Amino acid sequence: MATTANSSINAKLVLLGDMGTGKSSLVLRFVKGQFLEFQESTIGAAFFSQTLAVGDATVKFEIWDTAGQERYHSLAPMYYRGAAAAIIVYDISSSESFERAKKWVQELQKQGNPNMVRALAGNKCDLEDKRKVTTEIQENGHGN
Repeated sequence: MATTANSSINAKLVLLGDMGTGKSSLVLRFVKGQFLEFQESTIGAAFFSQTLAVGDATVKFEIWDTAGQERYHSLAPMYYRGAAAAIIVYDISSSESFERAKKWVQELQKQGNPNMVRALAGNKCDLEDKRKVTTEIQENGHGN
């Protein structure tokens, strides 16, 4: 019987999106299994790590949770440079955050690692009754 050695992979992951979209809440849920009803705004960026077994590999995610305020936008390339993956987060109850998320996707397509895995995440699904971004808009990527 052949045995394979476990491989270890380090993967830089960056979260991008407008302020208040829930990026920090997503990271805290993933890393610590916690949800805080009130989360203070991230200043600059926050760093977390999480290790998972995926098949025969051990993946250590190095996670950068970036600040969503416009004044920190110029710092974003420092965080997404060299990233293996990016999650662009928007709030389903804010069409403005969805429009801004599309701009993040465009920026990553132009300036990011060409092999970067990108995911668009509609967050705050508990606010379904206040939804502004329909599932049709999400799937087609078209705004109002």
